[in-house]
Amino acid sequence: MDGIIPLFKERGLTSHDCVNQLRKILHTKKIGHSGTLDPNVDGVLPICVGKATKVVEYLMASGKQYTGELYIGKATTTQDLDGEVIETKSLQEPITNDEIIAAMAKLTGTITQIPPMYSAVKVNGRKLYEYARAGETVKRPKRQIEVQRFELTSTEFDEATHSQRVRFVVDCGKGTYIRTLVVDLAKILGFPGVMSDLTRTKSGGFNLAQTMTIADIQTAVAQDSIINHLFPLDYALAKYPAVTLTDELWQGVQHGVWLRFDEINSTESVVALQFKQQIKALYQRNEEKKCYQPLKMFSVE
Repeated sequence: MDGIIPLFKERGLTSHDCVNQLRKILHTKKIGHSGTLDPNVDGVLPICVGKATKVVEYLMASGKQYTGELYIGKATTTQDLDGEVIETKSLQEPITNDEIIAAMAKLTGTITQIPPMYSAVKVNGRKLYEYARAGETVKRPKRQIEVQRFELTSTEFDEATHSQRVRFVVDCGKGTYIRTLVVDLAKILGFPGVMSDLTRTKSGGFNLAQTMTIADIQTAVAQDSIINHLFPLDYALAKYPAVTLTDELWQGVQHGVWLRFDEINSTESVVALQFKQQIKALYQRNEEKKCYQPLKMFSVE
């Protein structure tokens, strides 16, 4: 069994929990996911099965979309509602839409982000959350991330608790921590904040409407129809221009040979080599050697 299943990860499960359950349901160990979701976050989690595990990195590199909520008025150790409260500050009056939109603009584009202590980013061979749980501090690496869109969808001020909730949508690239993004938004506005809700609505080219739950997958397997729900590995490589190989060229590609520019007939930096309507490899352009060289092989059969 080879292909991609856009899973709807439900809250209360880790991404690893989902993989473990699906290994039992699909009766295969060769399963991977593209882009971890925290237990308290739900949404799109593409699952790669069999040979499709070779395209995990390409699914992860694609853009993601989230909808969620920022609670302004308190901060926690984990930047979400699971952590201990470490700071509070009451709002005496509502923050205006214009102020929020202006602050969001400062967090759009190429920005620098410091990952949260409660995250799986590794420093000196240990995950940051391992340091955090041990009560240790460590210098966290800064990283450049891309936020294409950070948009306000609604906001509500609570006069009783002197707090404010901000609903948003985010389009972003790989490695973005939404928890940190919204906490940074609250800081720009002059208050502590915490991510109070989050759903991933798009990932790896899939959206919520295309997803299946674990229960759905279990039913499809029982009905012997799971093959109808598998997306081909090619789905993850749609952005690369396809080049159809002749029988002769395919024989060479099976052995990793380099191909001349005139054999590829393209000016693209990376092309997807296709044979019998299936992508078999990605080849990369080498200007110095005037050829295309193997970048990633997916099948030699």
